[in-house]
Amino acid sequence: MSEQTRPGGWDASRSAAGDRNPWLVAIVVSIATFMVVLDTAIANVSLRYIAGSLAASVDESTWVVSTYLIANAVILPASGWLSNVVGRKRFYMICVAVFTVSSLLCGLAPNLSALIFFRILQGLGGGGMPTSEQAILADTFPPQRRGQAFALYGIAVIVAPTVGPTLGGWITDNFSWHWIFFINVPIGLISLGLVHWLVDEPEALERERHERLAGGFDSGWREYPARGKTAVQPEGDEEGLVDYVKMGQATLVMVHSSSWCFGGGETLTASSRLKAGCGQYCPPHNLYLEMAGVG
Repeated sequence: MSEQTRPGGWDASRSAAGDRNPWLVAIVVSIATFMVVLDTAIANVSLRYIAGSLAASVDESTWVVSTYLIANAVILPASGWLSNVVGRKRFYMICVAVFTVSSLLCGLAPNLSALIFFRILQGLGGGGMPTSEQAILADTFPPQRRGQAFALYGIAVIVAPTVGPTLGGWITDNFSWHWIFFINVPIGLISLGLVHWLVDEPEALERERHERLAGGFDSGWREYPARGKTAVQPEGDEEGLVDYVKMGQATLVMVHSSSWCFGGGETLTASSRLKAGCGQYCPPHNLYLEMAGVG
């Protein structure tokens, strides 16, 4: 056994911390996590203000929330492959940059159509982060400390949607709805700077990436869904196997269900959908839940 390889298959040469404290890396990636998850809830309480400001109905303004979530889900299955092709740190920084710039554009949007388009870009940037973040944590921390690292990551995931509505309401009442998006800009810039400074791209991953690219893009893309493994899943671990083909199918069903619910499958008000739940009225949504394993 080499000096860098430890029991449990962990290899220190793949760590993103380098010679720094790994907890700095955990804190840095949790900043962007908090920002992305916060945006799933912060806009909910501001929809009436957004609708009034942009001369749209409240029902139309619900697309500001739904398109962000859909974009998150659409990019997620491909984000692991993109991370392997582009490079983990590079892809992560691109996602943070896209999220930050699109947040600025959301705050400057002159009409609802532009806001929805920028929210889609924001969702694509935010949805690409989780696989890279979790892979960074898994490679940086040995198995005996990995639970603590993911606990810190989990705090950001749990706290963000909890404080989102309260923070969004306070910002909207005291400033304007534009600032629920503008607050992401300084946080995103800080996150970009810290990632660039504190997170390393291990040479082992760079070698693997060049070897993978030598085989061509097409073959790598065909094999990735067939293997169906996440970036953090060790070899031989079949219990946590993720079927990306099934995830892709479920994502398509979810997009269709959103169109059905919001676009004309049945005429419902936004309040009735929120009170009763989309699945009660939307058969495609029930099918999505069944395919995802929670229905």
